[in-house]
Amino acid sequence: MKKTVLVTGATGFTGGHLAEELVHKGYRVKALALPGQDTSKLDKLGVEVVIGDLTKKETLQPAVVGAEIVFHIAAIFREQDVPRHLFFDVNVGGTKNLLESALDAGVKRFVHCSTVGVQGEIKNPPAKEEDPYDPLDYYQESKVQGEKLALQFFKEHDIEGVVFRPVGIYGPGDTRFLKIFKFVNSGKFRMIGKGNVLYHLTYVKDLVQGIILCGEKKEAVGEIFTLGGNEYVTLNEYVKILAEVLGVPEPKKRVPLLPVWIAAVLCEAACYPFRIHPPLYRRRLEFFTKDRAFDISKAKQLLGYNPQVSLREGLKITADWYRENNLL
Repeated sequence: MKKTVLVTGATGFTGGHLAEELVHKGYRVKALALPGQDTSKLDKLGVEVVIGDLTKKETLQPAVVGAEIVFHIAAIFREQDVPRHLFFDVNVGGTKNLLESALDAGVKRFVHCSTVGVQGEIKNPPAKEEDPYDPLDYYQESKVQGEKLALQFFKEHDIEGVVFRPVGIYGPGDTRFLKIFKFVNSGKFRMIGKGNVLYHLTYVKDLVQGIILCGEKKEAVGEIFTLGGNEYVTLNEYVKILAEVLGVPEPKKRVPLLPVWIAAVLCEAACYPFRIHPPLYRRRLEFFTKDRAFDISKAKQLLGYNPQVSLREGLKITADWYRENNLL
């Protein structure tokens, strides 16, 4: 008999790839979706779509019933233009509702998706799972609270629990990284600062294999895993590779960091009092100033996690997908 699993967030990028791979592996897949979300891709895969809302516990029982494993991918991200309280309503309260519903339904294992963002600024890269929490904004704080809640729940109740933290997810279907592809492709990209910070990405199909291992391996229970690509590079190297796969000249123009940072502070001061989203703000500059590099050796050793797609190959596949879909 096929093992039944539930995937939340399956209408999104990562959850959609996960649901597809689980179907291909022979699982019976259920997916939780909000009313009105486009489930056509899931329908074509034969996924059983259950309409529900993480913030409304009474809607979750039909989704979890019969499932042996829950893959909890759904979350509110910082890119979404929603009130701050919704980050905590979904990423913390919604996680609590799903955990309790899963326990009541006799779910055997709960795999919780966190984020490497819970560690904030990486002071001594590459960061390991045991390095301290250091959230820098309300999204990251909501994910810290959600992760801590899940870990405590696993300790207190009879359910196998695993937490994984994905690193910068990209690949076909993603649009969060489209902006930098467009800037490099058009020749408009400008490096702000020296470009020596470290940058780490994860090709989505590699990530999905790691997530499934979190659901299958007994060694995963009770652990936190960072799931990332095999390599991290400097921002300069990343932009160079990106230009090469796009077939355009490597961007050479640079802008000093300090004047841009000052401009960001002034934009925030002028816009925030009037509840206007500033065109430039300090968080946007973190792309150019913060190290993003993580140690994935624990996942390799305990799970057998083994990313297959190099950064260059993954960027090429993603660029080709953007072009095929007239996004570049």
